[in-house]
Amino acid sequence: MWIKETVENITKKYKTNNPFEIIAAKNIILVERDMDEEIYGFYKYIRRNKFIFLNSKLNNPTKRFTSAHELAHVELHTKTNTPFLRRNTLLSVDRIEQEANRFAVELLLPDESIYRYKDTNLSIKEIGGIYSVPEEVTHLKKF
Repeated sequence: MWIKETVENITKKYKTNNPFEIIAAKNIILVERDMDEEIYGFYKYIRRNKFIFLNSKLNNPTKRFTSAHELAHVELHTKTNTPFLRRNTLLSVDRIEQEANRFAVELLLPDESIYRYKDTNLSIKEIGGIYSVPEEVTHLKKF
């Protein structure tokens, strides 16, 4: 539950759940680079500076999820340089990667966005897709 509370505090403070706006407001350096297609992004902490690296070849929904995931590392694992977020890392059993995925899901899929679809037959996976949350991690949503 602490991850959901952390996300709620951040979205309240910055008045947005857009990871790019939060990254900019927190003066985190966002670097887009052409990387191997297996690598989505990663977070680096160097001399009190925080960097999020994104693969410039990603489509917009994947960039959005990846930036939310890397922002999670900034918030939850500040001084830990993280491994690359790869396609297969979405299913990682590594604790910090699971925490970052849960943070990203909570950030991109707030409870209000699910309530918005309560009178439809959309599944949580379909609603997640609308908000750039990959199917593989929608089960992490605490609702």
